Amino acid sequence: VMTFSSLFFLLIGKKIGYKDRELIKEERNAENSGEVVDFIKKIIIIVFLIEGIGAFFLTLEFLKIFDFSKALYYGIFHSISAFCNAGFALFSNNLENYPGSVLMNMTVAYLIILGGIGFSVINSVLVAVRRDVKRFTLTSKVAILVSMFLTFVGMILFFLLEYKNPLTIGSLNWFDKVLASFFQSVTTRTAGFNTVPMGALKPATIFMFCILMFIGASPGSTGGGIKTTTIGVIIFYVIGVVQGKENINVFNRRISWDILNRALAILIISIIYVSIVIMAVMTIEDMSFEKVTFEVISAFATVGLSMGITADLSVMSKILIIITMFIGRLGPMTFALALGEKKVKQNLRYPKENILVG
Repeated sequence: VMTFSSLFFLLIGKKIGYKDRELIKEERNAENSGEVVDFIKKIIIIVFLIEGIGAFFLTLEFLKIFDFSKALYYGIFHSISAFCNAGFALFSNNLENYPGSVLMNMTVAYLIILGGIGFSVINSVLVAVRRDVKRFTLTSKVAILVSMFLTFVGMILFFLLEYKNPLTIGSLNWFDKVLASFFQSVTTRTAGFNTVPMGALKPATIFMFCILMFIGASPGSTGGGIKTTTIGVIIFYVIGVVQGKENINVFNRRISWDILNRALAILIISIIYVSIVIMAVMTIEDMSFEKVTFEVISAFATVGLSMGITADLSVMSKILIIITMFIGRLGPMTFALALGEKKVKQNLRYPKENILVG
């Protein structure tokens, strides 16, 4: 929110104040507030370039069924919606009419991936290419690695789980099954588009989608979730514990314990909050556990997918979903810190004693 409000100030020729710079620096993990203005200017160029390319190809697809003016409007709308990971489509059944369209699936996927990978990662890649260096920032490496892993694992699992399901991809040819599996793996984590009916998914697929949605996109992106780098840090920590390592080492770099503490706090706070909302909605509504869980996690990760129960929810449940979307987009850690007390330095240290775990 702060970044795009600052974009507005730049566009109308206003200067960004010190407070806004500090807020954006904290949000984007910049080294100093002086980087903020240059970073925002780059965002403007990147956004218009990426969405412009996406709109061009989507317009070509829509020209098959609409006249030029309507095709252009649909192309621009869906390009912005995909890049911003909004998931809004101008069709009553989302994108279920395009499970076999290579142009539609790959263009929307390209927009979702770039919107969900984060502006910091995109900028890091551009800097590396422009300066002809092979070294990316650690954030970029972890975000790209985890995103690729989740995308391809999700695609393979979706393909295997839904292969014979006639209500989703069972009736498609082999190539279209692979295409639909790739698209759903990409869009489920962040965007909310769908080319297959969500209400027809198998329980195992629903569970997998809940995991993908919960993790979500990368930091500093247009997507939600606990973020790829958060889960990446925790995974590398667990691997280090199993291997008996004293430090968290990633790509020949050591991650501080403060980062791990923050990642674990985000994970635990998110799990607790989502669990409470799921129990609350299930108490209010007479609906299945899988549908409620899917709905709540989709709201928390600001994905926008639904199994068709949104309209049937009571007012209280809808309010809970709205609050969940707000907290999920703001960030559970940010919200918790806002409610908590300021950090106080403790001069007193208690004696250490071990406790049995595991």
